[in-house]
Amino acid sequence: MSSVTVVAHESVRDPRAELWFAEPAGFTALPLDALLAEPGAQAADSMREAMAPLLAAAPGEAARQQFIALVASGQQMLAALREFGTVHCSVGMHRDDIGGGPCPLLSLFSIAWRDTATAPRTATAARAVTGTVGHSRIEYLELPSGPATLSETTSPPPPTPGLPPLPLLQVHAYLPHPDCKRMAVLALSTVAVARRGEYRGILRQVVETVRFEDPMGKRA
Repeated sequence: MSSVTVVAHESVRDPRAELWFAEPAGFTALPLDALLAEPGAQAADSMREAMAPLLAAAPGEAARQQFIALVASGQQMLAALREFGTVHCSVGMHRDDIGGGPCPLLSLFSIAWRDTATAPRTATAARAVTGTVGHSRIEYLELPSGPATLSETTSPPPPTPGLPPLPLLQVHAYLPHPDCKRMAVLALSTVAVARRGEYRGILRQVVETVRFEDPMGKRA
């Protein structure tokens, strides 16, 4: 049996952290602070320096402008997610070991905070999807971090020019915080609807690692 290497990201020691989790292989975290930094900030300057070689390598001005437009579009999407309390985003890219397709399977993993009415955590978890239309395969769990609810939604293709006409699968996990006033919402989104079982397994793997207390113990 091969051993599994676990690497602790530097953010595990962030004194502002309120949630800890293990991200599976195949996901690359997006630097939200750098991507959404105000002009003139050090993070914005660092991002501009990192992008400079990519722009210089573009075959022409049209390609450079297209790249800039794509980055701006991505920043708008991330800004919208942050407005809804998103604190972490990562892009997943995995090989299709089942279907054997020529293109990798892409997904977006996110974590957001949502305020809730003060109530016992079991009640909050049970009510997480109550009154919300479209949720299916609802499952209630007892995790090391406490109670949680898993569910799935499938949205029709968006009528947006330039985007593939594919439905969007989202697997959600709702984990009430011990303070009983908010909950963490973990979501895994993909257009690979046929792999819903595999993506649900990935998210469940992640939520089982979630902790609301520092797993490294008290820091000096």
